[in-house]
Amino acid sequence: MSALFSPLTIKSVTFKNRITVSPMCQYSSADGFANDWHLVHLGSRAVGGAALIMQEATAVSPEGRISPGDMGIYKDEHIAKLQTITAFIHTQGAVAGIQLAHAGRKASHNIPWKGDRQIPSDAQEGWKTVAPSAIPFAPGTESPKALDKEGIQKVIDDYKAAAVRAVQAGYKVVEIHAAHGYLIHEFLSPLSNQRTDAYGGSFENRIRLLLEIVEAVKTVWPDTLPLFVRISATDWAEGGWDGDASVQLAAVLKNRGVDLIDCSTGGVVPGVKIPVGPGYQVPFAEKIRKETGILTSAVGMITSAQQAEEILQNGQADLIFLARQALRDPYFPLHAAKELGVDVEWPVQYTRAKS
Repeated sequence: MSALFSPLTIKSVTFKNRITVSPMCQYSSADGFANDWHLVHLGSRAVGGAALIMQEATAVSPEGRISPGDMGIYKDEHIAKLQTITAFIHTQGAVAGIQLAHAGRKASHNIPWKGDRQIPSDAQEGWKTVAPSAIPFAPGTESPKALDKEGIQKVIDDYKAAAVRAVQAGYKVVEIHAAHGYLIHEFLSPLSNQRTDAYGGSFENRIRLLLEIVEAVKTVWPDTLPLFVRISATDWAEGGWDGDASVQLAAVLKNRGVDLIDCSTGGVVPGVKIPVGPGYQVPFAEKIRKETGILTSAVGMITSAQQAEEILQNGQADLIFLARQALRDPYFPLHAAKELGVDVEWPVQYTRAKS
C-alpha cells in the first residue's frame, strides 16, 4: 500500500493522504484582504487532490506583514472572503489550514517583483519594524525597534485574536510560523536575540515567546483541531539555532499540546551557505520525529511521487509539504497516484481525463 496515499488522523481531522500544499506568499492582497486570486490559487490545489491546503503566511497585525501585499487576519472584515475560500476547499475533500505569522524585522519590504527591498519606515507604504533586539537583518537596512514588555504582550494578543478569526473563517488546522527569520524565530536564535531579560539569553528564555503564543492560541483554538508549529531547524550558521535545539524545543512543544512540527530551515541571517539539494531538510524532520515522537512534516525540494513515498516509508516524516512543485503542478497528487498505481477519486468534472 502507498504510504503517500494513506490517510492520517490528527485529533478530529482526517487527511485523505499525506500531501500538503505548503504556505507560499502570493503578495497579492491589499490591506490584508484575500481576493479571487487566493480563491483560485488555493482552490485549484484542493481540486488537484492535496489533503491539506495551507494558506500563506497570514499576518496577525498590519506591522506583521512582510510586504503591503501580504494576506492578513488582523481585522474582522477579513473573515468573509476567507470563509468563501475555506468552504470551497472543504467541498473538494481537502482540509483548509492557515499559517499565522509576524515578520518581525523582515517586515516592510516591497513585493518580490518590485525589488524585494526594505521600504523605509518613513515612506508611504513603509512602517517601523520590531524585533527582539535592535539588530538590522542585513547591512543597509533599518534597525528594528526592540520590543518592550507591552509590545511583546501585543504580539501574543494579536496571535490569539487571529486564532479566533481563523475559527470563524472555517480553518481546520492552524500553524504558528516560527521559522524563516521572522519574529518568533528571531526570538529563538541567539544570532538575532541579544536580550538580557526573561525573553533572552538562555534556551528557556528564548523559547518563552513561542510558548506564550502557543498557550494563548490554545485558549481559543478548539481542542479537537490540529495545532502545528513551523520551525527553522537550523540557522546554517555558527552560534545559531541548530538541530539539537530543535529537538529540545519539539519535546517541549509536544508536552504543550502541539501536534506536528513543520521542519524547514534558515532565514534568520543572510549570506549563509545552505547545502540545497533534493530533500535537504528531510533529516531534520527525521531527527525530531525519532527523538521526540512528535509528528513531523518534510519540506524542501521534494519533487516526485517516489521521493515523497520513500520519505514516508522510511519513517522520516508523517506529512509531505510541497511548495514549488505545487506551483508547477496543481494536480501533482492526481499524477502521483497514477505513478504509484493508486486509484484515487477525481473531481467528477474531470473524470473523463482520468483514463
